[in-house]
Amino acid sequence: MNWLILFVAGLFEVGFAFCLGKAKFSSGSTATWWMLGFLVCLFLSMFLLYKATQTLPIGTAYAVWTGIGAVGTVVLGILVFKEPVHFWRIFFLSTLILSLVGLKLVTK
Repeated sequence: MNWLILFVAGLFEVGFAFCLGKAKFSSGSTATWWMLGFLVCLFLSMFLLYKATQTLPIGTAYAVWTGIGAVGTVVLGILVFKEPVHFWRIFFLSTLILSLVGLKLVTK
């Protein structure tokens, strides 16, 4: 169950990065709403990370949390913000995903 909580915490990390990206290209009240979304996602992400670390090792949980956030943010950057895609970017993204899976498999 705590792995699921950790995964959702990572998704909220992607959410707060996405809100920051949208706020960057917004102004006025629209930017305020994106910043509010950022704060909500930030709070939920941190709270869920805290809950997951009550039973998972902190080093593993933090690495997986940041990894999910990194992978999700790169994918969102490519799909939503039209960031460049090239071989090395995909290669290193793949190695990060494999590392996250490896940490999951070796953690009891």
